[in-house]
Amino acid sequence: MGRPTRDELLQRITYNPDILGGKPTIRGRRLAVEHVLGMLAAGDSPETLMEGYDWLEREDILACLAYAYSVVANERFMPAFSAPLRDELPGQRA
Repeated sequence: MGRPTRDELLQRITYNPDILGGKPTIRGRRLAVEHVLGMLAAGDSPETLMEGYDWLEREDILACLAYAYSVVANERFMPAFSAPLRDELPGQRA
């Protein structure tokens, strides 16, 4: 399997107005792209992030970087809408 393209990575970035106020998130989960970028900027390694979030994959982190690049490069990109996960329906706590 080859390296994923930027477009393939960006498919992992989603939004839902009911999740974190519509901020871009990773695969519909309650982890904002900005949070991942902030942790990386603070010096956390991708391995540390993946240890803290057992569902997080290396490609998810790359997707956050690809999203940041798209924003900085002023490209037009709209994250895909994501319905809440079964374990994250409104009114329920995970």
